[in-house]
Amino acid sequence: MTSETNTILVTGAAGQIGSELVPALRKLFGNERVVASDVVQPEAKLLESGPFERLDVTSRQELAQIIKKYGIKTIYHLAAILSATGEKNPQKAWEVNINGLYNVLEASRELGVKQVFCPSSIAVFGPATPRIKTPQDTILSPTTMYGVTKVAGEHLCDYYVKKYGLDVRGCRFPGIISNETLPGGGTTDYAVAIFYEAIIYKKYTCFLKPETRLPMMYMPDCLKSIIQLMQADFSRLKHHSNFNVTAMSFSAEELAAEIKKHIPDFEIHYQPDFRQAIADSWPESIDDSAAREEWDWQPEYDLARMTEDMLRVLSEKKNQGKLKYQK
Repeated sequence: MTSETNTILVTGAAGQIGSELVPALRKLFGNERVVASDVVQPEAKLLESGPFERLDVTSRQELAQIIKKYGIKTIYHLAAILSATGEKNPQKAWEVNINGLYNVLEASRELGVKQVFCPSSIAVFGPATPRIKTPQDTILSPTTMYGVTKVAGEHLCDYYVKKYGLDVRGCRFPGIISNETLPGGGTTDYAVAIFYEAIIYKKYTCFLKPETRLPMMYMPDCLKSIIQLMQADFSRLKHHSNFNVTAMSFSAEELAAEIKKHIPDFEIHYQPDFRQAIADSWPESIDDSAAREEWDWQPEYDLARMTEDMLRVLSEKKNQGKLKYQK
């Protein structure tokens, strides 16, 4: 991971995690050694800070060309169709999430890539899974195509570890809250949109019920978990592609109450839609003790600290005329 000749490829670099992971990796390893890629054009600051390649991960040929061109040794494979978007087009979700991952694993095996990170999700769980302190090793019974692809992806990644000795790692992420990227089609995205609308309109209509509780993580902790896992000693890892990680759990009404501490006239209303059924199939809280034991995972942000930081950053952007948001 830290050798001088290592070059890194990030797929899905224009997405929620990718748009912040790429700068973090470039800061750690150097701008020219981190190649960003996506099917869409990323923001200017990502384009200007280092190499970018347009890449459709469903094309093994395109992927192989980029690996050869840059001598890629590590891939952070973030390209995916998320939960709510995946329910609208499940065929596309399968094509991108499964065929894209298979292409990454096969190209890595054939072309000498040493290490792959592929995120999983709490969407792997389902109604038959214990919802409180969901264990690391438990029933996986997803009700969404996104969840189905993530379960299959976890098994596929672990197969490549055991069959080919490819070092593949991944975290089951909860909802990720970011002050940089806008909501992108996930069921937990209300917890991002609510901050923007609290700042701009001082009111928000939530697509989940007030009591709906889900595990969440602030983006700085998400980035920390990825980098920390990838730098962990492989010999310590009993799990590989499916680590439970979390930082906090809260309901929609608890988040609204925390926001009201800073914006007293903030109002929230509830109009649950199809995403409610997705949220109801997911855990309320996660047991991430395996990550803590195997690679010393420890989050830094709780609900209060995250809320304070989100509102501070977004308020500064609004005052500078840089707050971009569309309902």
